[in-house]
Amino acid sequence: MINKIYDFWNWKKWQVSWSLANIPEKNSDKNLLLIHGFGASKNHWRYNQDFLGKKSNCFAIDLLGFGESSQPRALLDYESPQINSTKYCFDLWGEQIADFCNEKIKSPVILVGNSIGGIVALRAAQILKANCAGIILIDCAQRTMDDKRLKKNDILMNFLRPLIKTCVRNRLISNTIFKRAANRKIIKEILKKAYPSGQNIDEQLIDILYQPSQRKNSSEAFRGFINLFDDYLATDLFKVVKKDIHLIWGEKDPWESLDEAKQWKNEFKNVQSLNIIKNAGHCPHDENPDETNQLILQIIQEIK
Repeated sequence: MINKIYDFWNWKKWQVSWSLANIPEKNSDKNLLLIHGFGASKNHWRYNQDFLGKKSNCFAIDLLGFGESSQPRALLDYESPQINSTKYCFDLWGEQIADFCNEKIKSPVILVGNSIGGIVALRAAQILKANCAGIILIDCAQRTMDDKRLKKNDILMNFLRPLIKTCVRNRLISNTIFKRAANRKIIKEILKKAYPSGQNIDEQLIDILYQPSQRKNSSEAFRGFINLFDDYLATDLFKVVKKDIHLIWGEKDPWESLDEAKQWKNEFKNVQSLNIIKNAGHCPHDENPDETNQLILQIIQEIK
């Protein structure tokens, strides 16, 4: 019978929420850590953690600013530090994951990340080195709004970009955008785009996204993230991470290009595989968990 643990871990001056699913008597030597995407939480792995916990010690975690973890005030580069403030960025989240692996898991870990959780997994793998056994990226964020991806011939975006940056720095504006998006109707509309098959869009899923957004400082991570215009790209980290990387992609992801994922597979030697989930979108682990779980299980059995 599956064993489930929910707990908090004190990291720096904050609390981080995490969970574990496993079968203790099996004493598995496989460790997985599931890392959610933007706006989600450890509960987004609702159809994956228990299944994978039958074959491994399967952990899930809330990134700082999300889920039930602490939500410090967002600190932008030009702002003076305040009590309980931090810069939300991939260095922060990557360090959080690496420290969790070293302090709580204490043995090599396979990192599984969805969307921005994929970038976090890559940055954590770079820090962990030998303590990362492998990496599985599910519709990894391609970060098309990063300054490094801006095309010189994109005249309109070059013109609008300074205005966009100025607007999103303003806390009043970012809070207003967040509050308008953090309602059940808008969340459902976003999910319809993210899950093109419509499968598994239910009240439980809406609650997984809606409930954390109602916490007092829930808009802070949003403000921090939408101001990340110059941070890691997946391709930056592919070049420095010395571990096998496996890609799982929703065929109809509306936001992260499957064609670009195919380019990654062809260009980078450490990208070992690309598996495509038909008719799925940005979150195939939740939209089509049966196929995704089998792929993850197959990959972790191959990782030594």
